[in-house]
Amino acid sequence: MTRSAIEVLRAGALSTVQDLGRPGWAHLGVPRSGALDPAALRLANRLVGNPEHAAGLEITLTGCTLRLTRATTVAVTGAEVPVRAGDRPGDTGRPLTVPAGTVLRIGPARRGVRSWLAVAGGIEVPPVLGSRSTDTLSGLGPPALRDGDLLPLGEPPRAPARST
Repeated sequence: MTRSAIEVLRAGALSTVQDLGRPGWAHLGVPRSGALDPAALRLANRLVGNPEHAAGLEITLTGCTLRLTRATTVAVTGAEVPVRAGDRPGDTGRPLTVPAGTVLRIGPARRGVRSWLAVAGGIEVPPVLGSRSTDTLSGLGPPALRDGDLLPLGEPPRAPARST
């Protein structure tokens, strides 16, 4: 059985996997890392029915293009960005139902710098020291996204918020 995944078609300037970070390791020189705006990631996760700590994508300035291998619900929060699921527009701050195989385009930021994408079930890259976050300074966690990457998705924990 093939796992559900996000296929990265265009990674953008700096798109990374982020959760709420790895607190408690500073005494060993390990930075907290995690989403730059934890409230935005928490909101995106709540909109798709995930626990607030689930991993999502932090997308910087130029946006990204993804394909989802399963039907799911997504939400984008943070910077004001255009969102399109196939030919259908979406809104930041609202859940969006996406059929399997749909190309999801998160455009360049019109206002703000970073946006957060949550997918029902979360992104399930292997955790490092209790976090799935990319830390570009220490090199912990998954590397920044590259075109062609496949990011595994977890199973949605419960019914997501009402979608558009």
